[in-house]
Amino acid sequence: MVWVGQVYFYVCAAIAVLAALATVASRNPIRGAMGLLLMIVAVAGLFLGLDAQFLAAVQLIVYAGAVVVLFLFVIMMLGPSAVPPRDRRGVVGRTIGGLLFASTVLAGLVLLAGRLRFVPSRDLDTGFGSVSAFGHALFSDALVPFELSSALLLVAILGALAVARGRQGEAAPVLPSGQPGLAAPSATPAPLSGASTTGQGGSRA
Repeated sequence: MVWVGQVYFYVCAAIAVLAALATVASRNPIRGAMGLLLMIVAVAGLFLGLDAQFLAAVQLIVYAGAVVVLFLFVIMMLGPSAVPPRDRRGVVGRTIGGLLFASTVLAGLVLLAGRLRFVPSRDLDTGFGSVSAFGHALFSDALVPFELSSALLLVAILGALAVARGRQGEAAPVLPSGQPGLAAPSATPAPLSGASTTGQGGSRA
């Protein structure tokens, strides 16, 4: 039954790589988001193959359930026709950056493969990768980094609130009248027809 695990790993890895390439190469933002979702699901499958159930659940809940949904909301706000322009500016820089990134990844993979040959295999515990084992490690050995990360998130939230509160006194921007359904606010409100008729009648009287 060892070959079943190997086939499962290669299938999930191939799906993850193809979905990542589709995410990067797709010009349609909706297709890119769907490729990202497929890659996240494939990575969660890899975590399951490594007996890391907690990481697989977090991968699906946080990334597939929150990040991809946020991307889809942004795409819906921009519209389905939000396609980047096909220009040739910066092609040389992007090509050089892509080649450097690919060469770095390949060099890292070669070094990692060379190190894995000399790593001795060991038997894992029965509850390795489970939620209970992760919680025990989180609140025993990794308690201080966990509390520091929570304090960092709290400071970030307070900083965002302070920045948002400091901008409340600024003048609101005037919306352009050229957009459909939006009109610039007029300086003086137009008088009502009834009030103007009454005023004219009173003046005539």
